[in-house]
Amino acid sequence: MELHSTVLGEGKPFLILHGFLGMSDNWKTLGKQFAKDGFQVHLIDARNHGKSLHSDEFSYELMAADVKEYCESKNLENIILLGHSMGGKTAMLTACENEGLVEKLIIVDIAPKYYAPHHQEILAGLTALDEAKLTSRGDAEDFLKKYIPETGVRLFLLKNLYWKTKEQLSLKLNLDALKANIENIGEALPADRSYHGDTLFIKGENSNYIRPEDEADIKKQFPKAKIKEIKNAGHWVHAENMKDFYEAVMRFV
Repeated sequence: MELHSTVLGEGKPFLILHGFLGMSDNWKTLGKQFAKDGFQVHLIDARNHGKSLHSDEFSYELMAADVKEYCESKNLENIILLGHSMGGKTAMLTACENEGLVEKLIIVDIAPKYYAPHHQEILAGLTALDEAKLTSRGDAEDFLKKYIPETGVRLFLLKNLYWKTKEQLSLKLNLDALKANIENIGEALPADRSYHGDTLFIKGENSNYIRPEDEADIKKQFPKAKIKEIKNAGHWVHAENMKDFYEAVMRFV
């Protein structure tokens, strides 16, 4: 599948994969910083997200294949690959299956393990929002408060809104496919997969996505993995403490 991307700067290719219900625009501020440091940054929309094509099929195997196809189409080699949450799982599988393609791997606040589905309320809110056919962003935020009380999460999700017509807002996400495949989001990296290149796992101090007991399993599948905790940050580490996150990534690359 052809993926939509924004490419910033020139230099060593540095691909960034967003999380579930996100989009490449979530990484634009950091992408610009990395580009200034001499990297060619590729901010990529996953299938069924952002401006990439919609498909009824949705799995990590497909998303990893999409990334490989993207690299082949642009003749990218020896890439730095960074992924957050769902994008981190995609990045793990991409690196495991294409070790010669990925020179350095950065995984943000996700472990290779299975996670039980936990986005149902958010998906219900977004579905109701899409069906409400609202005509102002302010009304959309007020509407979503009934489902998602956390302001930061709500504003993050509302970035998916776009003007379908001059009078009607809609969502860029392919909600039907995401809801139909929700079990796939928490899927574990297959136990027989491993990546032996340089790897950095970044976790938020206030997040429970990577627990101390996960670290041994991380090292089994990623023997060269280093694990860095970012203070004063939760699951959206890169947004909640951008300064320390940026410094950790730059030290690694």
